[in-house]
Amino acid sequence: ALAAVAIGAAVRALPCPSVLSDQAWTLFAIFCSTVAGLVLEPLPVGAWALICTAALLASGAVTFDQAMSGCASESIWLVVVAFFFAKSFEKSGLGERIANIFVSIFGKSSLGLSYGLAFAEGLVASALPSSTARAGGIFLPVISLLARSNGSQPSSKRRKLGAFLVHVQCQTTSQTACLFMTGAAQNLLSMSIAMKMGVNIPDLWMEWFKGAIVPSLVGLLTIPALVYALAPPGMKESPEAPTMARVRLQQMGSLGRDERVTLVVLMFAVTMWVMGEQLGVSAVAAAMVALSTLLMAGVLTWQDCLQYTSAWDTLIWFSILMSMCSALADAGVVGAFAAAAKTMMDSFNMHWTASFGVLHMLYFGTHYIFASQVGHVGALYGAFLAMMLAAGVPTTLAALTLGYNANLFGTLTHYASGPAAVYYASGYQKMGEVLMLGAVLGLRSLLTWGVIGMAWWKFLGWW
Repeated sequence: ALAAVAIGAAVRALPCPSVLSDQAWTLFAIFCSTVAGLVLEPLPVGAWALICTAALLASGAVTFDQAMSGCASESIWLVVVAFFFAKSFEKSGLGERIANIFVSIFGKSSLGLSYGLAFAEGLVASALPSSTARAGGIFLPVISLLARSNGSQPSSKRRKLGAFLVHVQCQTTSQTACLFMTGAAQNLLSMSIAMKMGVNIPDLWMEWFKGAIVPSLVGLLTIPALVYALAPPGMKESPEAPTMARVRLQQMGSLGRDERVTLVVLMFAVTMWVMGEQLGVSAVAAAMVALSTLLMAGVLTWQDCLQYTSAWDTLIWFSILMSMCSALADAGVVGAFAAAAKTMMDSFNMHWTASFGVLHMLYFGTHYIFASQVGHVGALYGAFLAMMLAAGVPTTLAALTLGYNANLFGTLTHYASGPAAVYYASGYQKMGEVLMLGAVLGLRSLLTWGVIGMAWWKFLGWW
């Protein structure tokens, strides 16, 4: 705790930039302490976030409404409801059935399972435009049942299988979200901002897909193998597992009543997530209706929800971080960093290719101070796109690759995105592992998209 506090105190002791107020600088210093505490974990993350919020309020750096604004975020509640979906999968038995189906097909090895799950998400991403909903509503329940059925619990033998599958699925989310423009909310926001700035890309959906397909597939092919090398599962081979899974499926028989209800509710939620924009129904509204149906049908009880402590803990710390990030943007801190980056770029007078690379690395790295991909895009996408265009970067290349980048940084930390928060709250991940894999595989993403991607985009005629 002292180390985390010392980091914030050291930042506050530095001279306040002339473009910022003392309150804004205090806010940034406490934010640094908050992030340091989340990394060092002197206390549970929810408790630490609450303490830092108290410090913000006591310092007068934010109002109570600002400090709690994240609680009203649709993304937060989509994460929370996703946890309850996971509980319905577990309680009804549907998750166990789906897990056994996966094992019967891919279950001869842990690595094979991870590839099967990763490519399954790639297929689902084409229709389901919420990466958080995919993580919490579909894949985490399946992974949890797969792990538990093999004796891998969050509290016992988590590294036997559960930690590996969760790490892989979390990291591959950054690639599957890139594949389709409708694969994540931040993609649509990025393109909306680009169009408002006068960028016109004919056949935008297909152009997005063509630009992403090669580097995304490279990511899906390499990430499971890299995680296997960096954080290997204790159980590597299970040649008898597919046969056992098929026997278990026969024993389970036909779908039970609660399984049928859960399946129908999930199909309704997915349909609304896909068609919601045309029907005027938001993703969180569809999720709330689905949860209400599960409660009324008796698949879940309110006590089930209350006892799901991970959901409420995530609500606290994730909403507090989102509130802080929003306050940083409102106080001008984010804008000041963007302006400093622009001044630095102007002073070097670089070729557009060098500017392109540096700006992408800055855009990627600044996500360490954001707890929302949508918030990051809203705060910085326009500024970075303007800097790229001013440096001479071709329009299509600049607009679309910044959009891709907004997905790649979503697995840097456990608070980097909704899916990252969902997977971390499962209990299978440890902080050090998340940060190590986030940094190493984040660098892999930058290299893959920067080298293979540039060659592919050259072939497409983007530059």
